[in-house]
Amino acid sequence: MPLLINGSVSILGSDDATTCHIVVLRHTGSGATCLTHCDGSDTEAEVSLIMSSVKSFSNTTGYGRLEVHLVGGFNDDRQLSQKLTNQLLRAFDLQPDDVHLVTFCVTELNDREEKDVHFPIIYGIAVNVKTAEIFPATFPEKGPDEDLRSAHVLTGATLTNIYDAKMEQLHIGPYFWRPFPHVDFWLEQDDKQILQNLSTSPLAEPPHFVSHIRSTLTFLKEHPFPSRSLFPDRKPRIYKKNEEGLWEQVCSDKI
Repeated sequence: MPLLINGSVSILGSDDATTCHIVVLRHTGSGATCLTHCDGSDTEAEVSLIMSSVKSFSNTTGYGRLEVHLVGGFNDDRQLSQKLTNQLLRAFDLQPDDVHLVTFCVTELNDREEKDVHFPIIYGIAVNVKTAEIFPATFPEKGPDEDLRSAHVLTGATLTNIYDAKMEQLHIGPYFWRPFPHVDFWLEQDDKQILQNLSTSPLAEPPHFVSHIRSTLTFLKEHPFPSRSLFPDRKPRIYKKNEEGLWEQVCSDKI
């Protein structure tokens, strides 16, 4: 979950959402923008977190309003998308602040059918934090430490903010997990078995889903105890944009 205000990063986005929903919350006065990829695991807590994050940069502006954009999901057989849509609407409705729903492209409104199989129309979106424009997007490049971040999610992590908007830095970790159960078994399975068992929507996943899961499982096998192999000093991996606009790892003692 990154939170941004106008700075070195101008585009914020996420993709590969099938039953998941992508949520963008923005304060029109401060421009503070938060984007998160929700899977329904703890929706009320996640909405409370993004609300408090955006408000922490917006309380002193004195003007503007909170606007939310919801995109994702489709008419899946298990109705997981509809369940998540309902959870998100309820969670925002429970907030003490007024939140204005601006974009609502979810579930049946984001559904297409091909040969009796349902798919999302939009799998990913991006938001320009300077202009507030939102548009469909895909991201061939996923940013620093993709396998590490994916392993963190696959092992059941709660929503985490990885961007320090004041320092304009990515802070990844420290993350800790127990050895992933039956990792060798899963790595031995064929693509069909991985799709059927590790996806919420096997027929609607993008083509790279299985290779992504295999890469993440391999990473988990190589790092069963991240406290030893990845974060022995209990410090995050820190990245900052360089002059070419690329993420570059920096030493924590230089911060």
